[in-house]
Amino acid sequence: MTKEELTEDLYCIGCGAKIQTDDPTERGYTPAAALQKGLDSGQLYCQRCFRLRHYNQMEKVSVTDDEFLAMLNTISMEDALIVNVIDLFDVYGSMIPGLHRFAGNNKVLVVGNKVDVLPKSVKLSRVKQWLTEQVQSVGLRPVDVMLVSGKKATSIDDLLETIEEHRDGKDVYVVGVTNVGKSTVMNQIIRAATGNKEDVITTSQFPGTTLDQIRIPLDDGHFLIDTPGIIHHHQMAHVLSPKELKLVAPQHEIKPITYQLNPEQTLFLGGASRFDFISGEKSSFTCYFSNDLKIHRTKLEKADEFYAKHLGTLLQPPSAEDAENFPPLVRREFNVKVPSDIVFSGLGWITVRKPGKVAAWVPQGVDTVMRKPII
Repeated sequence: MTKEELTEDLYCIGCGAKIQTDDPTERGYTPAAALQKGLDSGQLYCQRCFRLRHYNQMEKVSVTDDEFLAMLNTISMEDALIVNVIDLFDVYGSMIPGLHRFAGNNKVLVVGNKVDVLPKSVKLSRVKQWLTEQVQSVGLRPVDVMLVSGKKATSIDDLLETIEEHRDGKDVYVVGVTNVGKSTVMNQIIRAATGNKEDVITTSQFPGTTLDQIRIPLDDGHFLIDTPGIIHHHQMAHVLSPKELKLVAPQHEIKPITYQLNPEQTLFLGGASRFDFISGEKSSFTCYFSNDLKIHRTKLEKADEFYAKHLGTLLQPPSAEDAENFPPLVRREFNVKVPSDIVFSGLGWITVRKPGKVAAWVPQGVDTVMRKPII
């Protein structure tokens, strides 16, 4: 049966998503060949559920703002533990606004992911305390804050123990925005919980809902529930192509680079953002970005001309083919009085140690903030 011959809507029996064969990046996708096999067998799964069932692979799923709010409202009426996964490399960009209100009386466990990209010299106890302060500043009062690496499975066993300690025999909802690595963390949890990386997890263990939740059974009959990620449109991920995003998203331990700058000097972070040192004493500025992102220094008075001339060539990302449609950079000025990080959402940050006036330029729609140093 071809998709043209379909006379009624079909739904994945794993997660409830409407089956479609057009867009692999959207929910409910299944290849046309797999569609026919599923119809013949009566076991029709979307590609995401098929891969979870056969290979223990949890894939990203995103929802609209309205869908996500509806899901959070549902969770607020449940008696459960909420596990909020946050990207340590993009803390503000990965926080869920108002999560403390949606949590209701439920406990919240905060998990800082991607600890593996932080320099090894960093004291993790300091990072944990810093992250605790950040989430408390937006109203969250977590029962604990943990640092893990989904990619390297760092502290996953400790995370499982902590979840068990705080869930009090209840269901566990794992929430997070897109690009925080939540699916990677969930994959590691599944592997650790099943105790076998090779065995196929049977589909009957993973009933889903129309919100594309995946329910992983726990020993006492309750569930560890993976929820789809909400898209934060102020993240750098939404102005870069997937290929460019791989360039700016750290894949390995960051190697910080320190620049000695005089006033009226500029650093270009590829072509994706820009940092101006406007006034103050000559000082050192430490850059924490992907090791693959090239940084270029120039004079402030020549910065506009330099950007216009080299965007898409010397200054990448964006690539040459994407440069013409790249959003204009928007300037925000900061008056630094104490040591601070200037954060480029989804890209990285620059630590400013001495008082002075600086400016951050980011693509229109992307956030930039000043915060207490994480390192």
